[in-house]
Amino acid sequence: MKYYAAWKEAKALQWKAKVEITLKRAVLDPQGIAVKNSLKALGYEEVDQVRVGKYIELTLEASGRKEAASRVEEMSRRLLSNPVIEDYSYTLQEAGL
Repeated sequence: MKYYAAWKEAKALQWKAKVEITLKRAVLDPQGIAVKNSLKALGYEEVDQVRVGKYIELTLEASGRKEAASRVEEMSRRLLSNPVIEDYSYTLQEAGL
């Protein structure tokens, strides 16, 4: 049994996921409006629109890219975003690259 556990651990790779969460276009963004108004008050008249979102970095172990992507997809859908009002996207790469 120890042999199997050691083999399983040796096969796990570290992955880095960068998740971006934004409000859906149809959802009002009061924080974005406040930031836009503040930028204009500071003289940045060229700013037309601001949308505020979240950025989350995760490091996880998975045996391959497909498994890592599946887990990040599940985490994003179940906890990191509110699918009713938010969209998410992510990039995935082997950690250390």
